[in-house]
Amino acid sequence: MNLKQRKNLKNLLALPMLVLLISILAGCQNGQSSPVMKESFEGEGDDLERVTQVLVAPPNVPKHEQVASGGPKVVEITLEIQEKKIAVDEGDSIWAMTFNGSVPGPLIIVHQNDFVELTLKNPATNTQLHNIDFHAATGEMGGGEISLVNPGQQVKFRFRATRAGVFVYHCAPGGIMVPMHVVSGMNGAIMVLPRDGLKDEVGKLVEYDRAFYIVEQDFYLPKDEAGNFKNIATPQQSMQEMEAAFKTLTPTHLVFNGKVGSLTGKNALTAKVGENVLFISAQANRDTRLHIIGGHADLFWPGGKFNNKPYTDFETWAIPGGSGAAALYKFREPHMYVFLNHNLVEAFTLGAIAQIKVEGKWDNSLMKQIEKPGPLK
Repeated sequence: MNLKQRKNLKNLLALPMLVLLISILAGCQNGQSSPVMKESFEGEGDDLERVTQVLVAPPNVPKHEQVASGGPKVVEITLEIQEKKIAVDEGDSIWAMTFNGSVPGPLIIVHQNDFVELTLKNPATNTQLHNIDFHAATGEMGGGEISLVNPGQQVKFRFRATRAGVFVYHCAPGGIMVPMHVVSGMNGAIMVLPRDGLKDEVGKLVEYDRAFYIVEQDFYLPKDEAGNFKNIATPQQSMQEMEAAFKTLTPTHLVFNGKVGSLTGKNALTAKVGENVLFISAQANRDTRLHIIGGHADLFWPGGKFNNKPYTDFETWAIPGGSGAAALYKFREPHMYVFLNHNLVEAFTLGAIAQIKVEGKWDNSLMKQIEKPGPLK
């Protein structure tokens, strides 16, 4: 290699560092958090105040403070693993692997620097080895290495929630059983709020009136030779049959909160004009893109990371597989809104659709029908 070639190579290697430096400086100028964290943690949580969080089934969220009162706490959580047969659509069912019996598992909410102390129970009536991997945790595969429990066992461990945001949790017992359990429904989300609350794009405190927990789930139901979905008798049979189905990478069902129609019709979510609604979402396995028809994300935190400056006015927000997201929207008009995966083929053929019934007074300054449908003139 001659001198000119070496010089060109040196410049080429320096380019990525220059791009990174420019990105960091631009982020700081735009109010973005620096990627460099100054960490200073003391104690293991033994002397802190302890509180028990009562978990609720989705789309509901547990009672919580938006702005933390006092210092960090130990938040006690209990999750029980349930292997159960659930209906995914009319006539279609799956042996689901679940936390607390729901798909997704319940939302956990703490504040940054709180400790999460989890008791994970695997009843003797179950058939599988299980554990839990928190994407919000640091070390030991997110707790996966120290939480493996056989049927008839329980385990307890604690981690400090050092980073604010919405994070996925899921079962990860090892090998092919990792995707097997995740696409059988064994995943959920934890929201770690900043201690001083959420901030808008200019750093001002923003609060929400309601929060909806909506998680997309991809299912891969086995089919027989005629193309009909199989009626699986046991969890073990489900594990054996499903591998070929999910290796196609093509879901048979793509749904919100565990089944087709879970959040439509009589199950539609409700809100009122003028309310700030926080949408807490996740996808544990594949990429998705979410959208409110007739609305926007006033504030959108990519990846759900609250210490970063939120984007404004997003029409559709992407969620990479294995991560969460958060979006805040104030409803301006009454309507039956549709919240969906904006791969429209997937939404309308596989089921990833929810509805939000919003009540209130219509505002003609935002939209007005000038002429009703009628004959051509």
